[in-house]
Amino acid sequence: MNFLTILPMAVVMVAGTQLVAAVFLASGDRPRRASLGFLAGAAIVVVAGTTLVWLVFRVVKGAAGGGGGGRRQVETVIDWVVLGLLVVLAVVVFVRRHSSGEPTWMGHLQHAGFGYALRLGLLLFVVMPSDDLTMVTVGATAARHGLPWWHLVPFMLLTLLLLALPLLALLLLGARADRVLPRMRDWAAQHSWIISEAVVVFFLALTVVDLLT
Repeated sequence: MNFLTILPMAVVMVAGTQLVAAVFLASGDRPRRASLGFLAGAAIVVVAGTTLVWLVFRVVKGAAGGGGGGRRQVETVIDWVVLGLLVVLAVVVFVRRHSSGEPTWMGHLQHAGFGYALRLGLLLFVVMPSDDLTMVTVGATAARHGLPWWHLVPFMLLTLLLLALPLLALLLLGARADRVLPRMRDWAAQHSWIISEAVVVFFLALTVVDLLT
């Protein structure tokens, strides 16, 4: 396993409400400042959360010592933890498939500035169960397979890149973004959960293979 294996989990991080919020911010009065604030808040949570989980599981695995049997037992426990998290994540994504539309609080995003968007990015990625479960899954999996920290960086960068798509659309398309952004918002609200479920199932299958080998 390498960083390419955990890379698709970035889709689960941004699918639904997160991407919808990013579209609203890119369509607001101060789209550049608000979008950058939102990305900064998300970056803090994603980097800190994934890194912390990776460190915890790395320490747990290291505490098993150099014995092959003890280390293998710890790896098996981690695999079962990851498997359980993935099952819960699949359920959460499915249950929330129709609740990732436009909550009433999103109406305030049209007038958001950098500070408000920064706080929103921090809060949204902390309180979303799907994001918390994804970060734990990615960090634990990387630690279980002995991947160095930098293998987490592509996952973090792709998460932020996907979240930045509305801002990039605004910068690259100009006036045409007025037509593209609503379509992006509607698609994220209605269909992104399907891709998230596919990614979770794929990762779940990889974890089952680890358990069987």
